[in-house]
Amino acid sequence: MAVKGAQTKAGPVLGYMPDDTPPIGAMLSLGFQQVLTMFPATVLVAILTKFDVGVTLLASGLGTIIALLVTKRRIPMYYGSSFSYISVIITVMSLYAPACFGDPNTVYCPEGVRLAQVGIIGTAVIEILFGLLIQRIGKAALDRILPPIVTGSVAIVIGIALAGTALSEASANWPVAFVTLIVTVIFSVYLQGKGLLGMIPILLGAIVGYLVSIPLGLVQFGPVMEASWLRVPNITFPAFTDPRAWSVVVSVALIAIATIPESTAHLYQMSLYIDQLAKDLGRKPTSIKNLIGLNLVADGADDIVVGLLGGCPGTNYGENNSLMAITRNYSVPVLFTAGAMAILLGFVGKLAALVNTIPLAVIGGLSIYLFGVIGKQGVALIQSERVNLFDPKNLAIGATILVLGIGGAMGLENGLFPFKVPVLFPNGIPAIVFSAIVGILMNLLFVLLPPSAFGVKERSNLEF
Repeated sequence: MAVKGAQTKAGPVLGYMPDDTPPIGAMLSLGFQQVLTMFPATVLVAILTKFDVGVTLLASGLGTIIALLVTKRRIPMYYGSSFSYISVIITVMSLYAPACFGDPNTVYCPEGVRLAQVGIIGTAVIEILFGLLIQRIGKAALDRILPPIVTGSVAIVIGIALAGTALSEASANWPVAFVTLIVTVIFSVYLQGKGLLGMIPILLGAIVGYLVSIPLGLVQFGPVMEASWLRVPNITFPAFTDPRAWSVVVSVALIAIATIPESTAHLYQMSLYIDQLAKDLGRKPTSIKNLIGLNLVADGADDIVVGLLGGCPGTNYGENNSLMAITRNYSVPVLFTAGAMAILLGFVGKLAALVNTIPLAVIGGLSIYLFGVIGKQGVALIQSERVNLFDPKNLAIGATILVLGIGGAMGLENGLFPFKVPVLFPNGIPAIVFSAIVGILMNLLFVLLPPSAFGVKERSNLEF
């Protein structure tokens, strides 16, 4: 039973604060809800990037536990695979492991994973350094270096640049892809706010698409029957000694530009809900919004675990945050339980085999929706920060990032700008990375040489 607080007209207030420990039955059921909520997106990233599903689940659970310990059990977050890294990892896989990644019958590409792991650890270092920097100089100073017009535009590029991949996957069977897309959208719209079902529209859409695929002969159950119930996940060691790893580090780590603001936004939202529950329960607010730096250090700790094991790069999950807001359950012990459950699932061989039987067309249908959402999240970030797009400075930065990133990813061979940098980018610079670098440099120019120094009146952000 949840902790009771003050009596209201609607009855007693129920909920769990971060330091509350529910009874064992509630802890198990609430923990399972957390796992079920993170499962669809976390597993889908593994499928798209050809990482091992078992390792991804294992890393998700262990990374969550480590992150909770790093924050000293103060920030209740669950960590799963991030969609923001899909595009750059696909680029890395295509460049450096084309044989296995390009094979439609291959579900796991260890050669590419080992290289990607180095980049994921590089991301972890960036996140930790940013976290420590924010603790010292404050978020406002950091916003000058990475303003919303840069981070939001990069997020848009990440999503839209993947459009070609989504359509290519969907083309494997257009009817199945569109059925999957349509039912996923319907579930997302009409089940919102409907408890747990409202949190798992991706899973429900995948199930419908899967069921439609079976009578069409698109699902092969042989691998599931042959798989053992228990198996050791395909844990791999990062390819630190591979000379190509430096290119991967820079490419993958730069995506943190988009994930850091996302993680911070999740923290602010979580803080608001927890403090409201504390008020309703008659307890002191936690004000975890003040732990921005520590939150990013926890993100980095999660990615270190993920990078060492061979799981997909992670982030704290907005889906799980929403679930906690709906259930008013912010218990850290519940999240420890969820992490342990995810670890155990990583060792279930038949589960991994079943996931790998999902037809490409189903993945394509889900991707059309999800990749578009990633792009729209960039728009939402720019909008929420009330960025003035009538300001020539913001227009210049945003427009340049969009055209270089989206145009480069779709129009250039292998999505690479033909600017070869020895060691780092011997084959050319990935479009997403190049657009982020140019955007950061443009913003830095305007910081060092502000238009106001030349008598130009700068326009502030919009007021509504």
